[in-house]
Amino acid sequence: MSGAADNCSNPINLLLVDDEAGYVNVLANRLRRRGMGVDKAFSGAEAIQAVGKGAFDVIILDLKMEDMDGLEVLRIFNSMALASKVIMLTGHGSQAAAREGLRLGAFDYLTKPCGLDELLEKINEAYLSKKIP
Repeated sequence: MSGAADNCSNPINLLLVDDEAGYVNVLANRLRRRGMGVDKAFSGAEAIQAVGKGAFDVIILDLKMEDMDGLEVLRIFNSMALASKVIMLTGHGSQAAAREGLRLGAFDYLTKPCGLDELLEKINEAYLSKKIP
């Protein structure tokens, strides 16, 4: 696959936010092998702390987490005026909540489980949309 993620000299910086540690760790490894810079957060609170410390091009944000849901985290991100693009991950039939995320400014959403190629395509789209004035 060609695109922004293939440029190793300027990797896309991602934040993966999901309380399923196994899923996050596997996905992080797969994305790193494709030249992306990946940080992980296992809760909404960790995600908020992470974005306070560093800049991310794209944030992959799960909707359903133990401490706070993804919509609440997205609202906080909005109040922080982040330049990051947020892709919501939804499962368990919560597409209505994902559409609410779009209304709140998320770039897009994907339904879990999603294929790696589909996720990479969405990450690249989000990254490239950030570069367009």
